[in-house]
Amino acid sequence: MKELEQLILNFLRVRKWDNLRPGDLAKSIMIEGAELLEHFQWENLTLEEVKAQPEKIEEIKKELADVLIYTLQLSTLLGFDTVEIIRHKLELADKKYPVSLMINRSENDNTYQRIKKEYRSAKNS
Repeated sequence: MKELEQLILNFLRVRKWDNLRPGDLAKSIMIEGAELLEHFQWENLTLEEVKAQPEKIEEIKKELADVLIYTLQLSTLLGFDTVEIIRHKLELADKKYPVSLMINRSENDNTYQRIKKEYRSAKNS
């Protein structure tokens, strides 16, 4: 990850883009995310169905790369340790959604939604 962060920082510096506004990068992440989402609009394909469409996969790769690049630009310019913030968030998610509650759920089980709702309710009180 450090190698990617350095590659991104060099890309930004040589173009004198290493002072981009964080809000502009956040907007770009969302715009590219919307472009990624367009490839799934009006469909609800399974993982296997998506993987079986090579042209769709190539388009998804391009949009996902854009999202990841803007995300790493924001993280790098703000001086974050990207690996550390990802690890920290995964630790929080692991506590919030324990394997014991998630692993044997049925398709109609709303445990995930219930936990998320409880978390948001507690956070706002």
